[in-house]
Amino acid sequence: MNTSLIKENLRLGEYKELLTDIYADESRIDYQTNRYINAVERYEKLYGVNEVIICSAPGRSEICGNHTDHQHGEILAAAINLDAIAVVGYTEDGICRITSEGYDEVVVDIDDLEYVKEEEGSSKSLIKGVLFRLVEEGYVIGGFNAFITSDVINGAGLSSSAAFETLIGTIVSFAFNNGGLDSVINAIIGQYAENVYFGKPCGLMDQMACSVGSLVHVDFNAPMDKAIEKIDFDLNKYGYSLCITDTKGSHANLTPEYAAIPAEMKQIAEYLGKEYLVEVSKSEILANINPLRDKCGDRAVLRALHCIEENERVRDAVSAIKANDVNSFLEIIRESGNSSFKFLQNVYCNSDAAHQNISLALAISEDILKQGKGVCRVHGGGFAGTIQAFVKNESVDEYLKTMNSIFADGACNVLKIRKYGGICVVS
Repeated sequence: MNTSLIKENLRLGEYKELLTDIYADESRIDYQTNRYINAVERYEKLYGVNEVIICSAPGRSEICGNHTDHQHGEILAAAINLDAIAVVGYTEDGICRITSEGYDEVVVDIDDLEYVKEEEGSSKSLIKGVLFRLVEEGYVIGGFNAFITSDVINGAGLSSSAAFETLIGTIVSFAFNNGGLDSVINAIIGQYAENVYFGKPCGLMDQMACSVGSLVHVDFNAPMDKAIEKIDFDLNKYGYSLCITDTKGSHANLTPEYAAIPAEMKQIAEYLGKEYLVEVSKSEILANINPLRDKCGDRAVLRALHCIEENERVRDAVSAIKANDVNSFLEIIRESGNSSFKFLQNVYCNSDAAHQNISLALAISEDILKQGKGVCRVHGGGFAGTIQAFVKNESVDEYLKTMNSIFADGACNVLKIRKYGGICVVS
């Protein structure tokens, strides 16, 4: 559709119903409408008035299953109504020109997608990794111009990188493959780009939640056709809101901290003759605890115990949701957070113990949410970034006011679970 017509339709409210369906929050439709208009205008300034499509990929909120995915365990995660959107126009020269808001244009030649060590950690590496893997999987790629804007909080544990990877795959799917890229394959391709080209040894949870959408239960040890289960979950029905607070801790230079978690867990598994902890039982660890402590260290043992018990919590959380037992669900979330803090130990860095944004945010949250007002936990990869809280609706204003007063205006966000993963919004 032509960019001028898209802007006109947006101003006339033609997409109100569509945007409400996607973002699940009618109170923010004016914001989304203006955001889309601004994105189209930015595209026109960069690349001209022409035919485009608009694609979207959401961020994600981990609900339960903290650092289990890389051990082929189980996770429960949700796509959220913060997303990255791209206004995309086709080119005939085989060049991808991508401008993300606030960053310089990245240029990628589709005939030159080889891994380059010096590009690790850059958005260019992610784009090249996704495109390279798409070609290997037999999908058609081509040149395009794109302007991307995102309200997924960067570096705050809401998976801005996975949303970006999912978005690139979604662009190629709808621009060149008639929307034929399967959401699960898109997630796997995104993980490949982040592992191999970007240089971060992440699991698959972030990409799966961003690409598939809704509340998703994933068993990474099951066959792919049985591994993914979408679950309907309306928190508002139970009188709770999902609040995510960005504690303003930076994720910069934390790759070694993240990498140590799967490495230590794998050390435990390998000592016991397994490849991943999903193949190990708690009783095996306890029966071998002294040699494991000597060989791998106490922290590795604690992290392994967390992983095994966290898989059980995921299954219990899914059962509680299906039984409409919100109190049991919230207690499981509380237990998950306690385990992450005490055993997984991903709430702050031992090398920088003076800065404990997440610990402080959890302490303040627990004080606000006592007497049955809600529960809180570390969110996502940890070490910096965000915490998650399920807050009674009548306590949300108090919670928002307190958290924003400490961590800056806008630090705390009330989110909705979005039913869509990577999609084409306008074509």
